[in-house]
Amino acid sequence: MFNVLWLQSGGCGGCSISLLNAESPDLLTRFKSADINLLWHPSLSEASTDEFIQLLDKILTGEIHLDALCLEGSVMQGPNGTGRFHMLAGTGKSMMSWLARLAEKADYTLAMGSCAAFGGITAAGNNPGEACGLQYDGKVSGGLLGDIWRSSKGFPVINVAGCPTHPDWVTDVLMQLALGDLTGSDLDELNRPRAYTDHLVHHGCARNEYYEYKASAETLGDVGCMMEHKGCLGTQARADCNTRPWNGSGSCLKGGYPCINCTAPEFEEPRKSFTETPKIAGIPIGLPTDMPKAWFVALASLSKAATPKRLKDNATASHIITPPGQKKERT
Repeated sequence: MFNVLWLQSGGCGGCSISLLNAESPDLLTRFKSADINLLWHPSLSEASTDEFIQLLDKILTGEIHLDALCLEGSVMQGPNGTGRFHMLAGTGKSMMSWLARLAEKADYTLAMGSCAAFGGITAAGNNPGEACGLQYDGKVSGGLLGDIWRSSKGFPVINVAGCPTHPDWVTDVLMQLALGDLTGSDLDELNRPRAYTDHLVHHGCARNEYYEYKASAETLGDVGCMMEHKGCLGTQARADCNTRPWNGSGSCLKGGYPCINCTAPEFEEPRKSFTETPKIAGIPIGLPTDMPKAWFVALASLSKAATPKRLKDNATASHIITPPGQKKERT
C-alpha cells in the first residue's frame, strides 16, 4: 500500500479539479491499480476535522507511514514569515509549519502545480502573502524547505508543475513512485518529471503548418500561428499539452488561446500581456528553444516568401475559408 496525503494551501484548487477529470481509466481506478491509498484529500475525503487532525498526528508519531506528501497551492509564509495567513483549522498551527514537519516524515514530497512548485499565481505582483513554492521561490531554489533539502528517499521536491497540472502528469508520477520506477534521472533541471517536460507544447500543435510558413494570426479568433503577434510560447514551453490533451481533445491552443508557458517558474509575471508578443526591431524576443536569432530571421523571411495563398487567406480568418487545393496534373 502506497499512502498519499494531499493538502491545499494558497491556490484556487484548479489542480484538484483537473485531477478529477482523469479518464480512461478514472482517477480511483488508476490509484487502485497501483495500490495507491489516498489517506486524505480536501475534495474527496469525508473525514471530520478531528479525524483529519488525528490522521496527521498518527503520521507524525509513525503509526501511519506516509509515502507521498502532495501539496497543491503556494506555501503562505506571511505575515513576516509567521505563516499565520494560513492556519490549519483546529490545530492552532500554520500550514507552513505542518508542511515542514510532514515533509520530514514522507518518503517523497511533491508540489502539485506551479503554485506549490514555484509560487505561481499566488506569488504574483507584490506578493503580500509571502507565497513561495516548497523548494523554489520563483526561479530561485530555496522556498520553504531550502535548497539542499532531500526526502528520506534522497529526492528533492518533485515539481509536477502546470497551471493546472494535467491529470496524467499527477497520476503517472504517483504510480511510478508506488512501483519504484522513478529515479533522479527522470527529473529535469527544475525537478519536474521528464515524462512530460522532455516535450514542447509546440509538438503536435494543430497550427504547425501556419508556424512553418509564418502565416500569423492577428486576433485571438484567427486560425493562424499565434507566436509572432499573439504571445504564444509553445515553442519554448516544456509540456506535452498537444500530444496528451485534456479530456481527450482540449488544450489552450486548440481552444484559441496562446500558450503562456505555465509549467515554468514566474510565468505569472510576463513582460507584456499574455496575448502580446514582445519584440525588438520587429523580431520576437522569445524565439523557439535552441534556435539562434540569425537563423530564425533567415527562416522567417524564406517561409513568408513561400507561403501558399491558402495559408495567407486562412491565417487571419476565424475559420477555414480556402481549403487545400488539388495538385494539377501536368499535361
